[in-house]
Amino acid sequence: MVAHVHGPTAGPRYAVLFPGQGVQRPGMGEPWRGTPSWELVDAVSRASGFDVAELLLSAGQETLSRTDHAQISVFTVSLMAWSEFRRREPDTRVAAVAGHSLGEYSALVAAGALPVADAAWLVGERGRAMAAASARRPGAMAAVMGGELADVTALVDAARANGAELWVANHNSVRQTVVAGSREAVADTSARASEAGLRCSVLPVTAACHTPFMKPAGADLRRALDATEFAEGTIPLVANVDARPHRGGPHWRDLCARQLVSRVRWADTLGVLHEELGCTDFLDMGPGATLSGLTRRTLRGVTSHRFELPVPQAA
Repeated sequence: MVAHVHGPTAGPRYAVLFPGQGVQRPGMGEPWRGTPSWELVDAVSRASGFDVAELLLSAGQETLSRTDHAQISVFTVSLMAWSEFRRREPDTRVAAVAGHSLGEYSALVAAGALPVADAAWLVGERGRAMAAASARRPGAMAAVMGGELADVTALVDAARANGAELWVANHNSVRQTVVAGSREAVADTSARASEAGLRCSVLPVTAACHTPFMKPAGADLRRALDATEFAEGTIPLVANVDARPHRGGPHWRDLCARQLVSRVRWADTLGVLHEELGCTDFLDMGPGATLSGLTRRTLRGVTSHRFELPVPQAA
């Protein structure tokens, strides 16, 4: 339960954060069965063409590791959490929202810029396009921890100077940056990072997200975006590609298209939410605790919560 909420004109100003691919796990839909939010599973399944109930209840880790399966699964659980949160805490002041990569589509729903069905269709099309692109050109990603962005950028620049296909994909916090590119380049840079005293963890993915490796997915995603209407929305959403607050509207077609091949500026996003938009408390909305951890490491002294699982239902 969210703490310290006293009504619509008092208490904290919340930033609600929606996670991206990577937080999925088998059985993560089980706690939501029997809750009012479970009806979203059928809605997302119809719109996206995936059997979301199967993915959330029965699929194993190998199935969930597929890009398209992971994305629609995380999207659905995040929206169930958001629905439960608004049902339980209708007076909580949400001052702004943001989503990490895939999570930006959940945030667009929360901001009132997209209805659930349209967002679910876009997530399905995006996931399929990215899965096809990574099948044609497999890649890798690695989280480099312990150094600042400049340190990791220097490693990437050195690799690129030697002909490696490598880019900074995510700047997640002051001490965590994700690199992506070819498998060989990521493995070599991971070794060089360790030699430089940095901790490095290769991520369990086969795609080089937020790099030019995803360009083949761009045409399919763009067609889907061009067929989608974006409403004006009700609250600001800080975008991944420029770390600036935006309302809804048709310019999100360009922002979402650019996001596919651009760096996720997450550390900057957190700073804008806190310093520019006045968010005092941050709420990680969805599976896992990745974003609440990144918030605590980036914004010292700022309160960061996870939204709890649904209240158990009576038999």
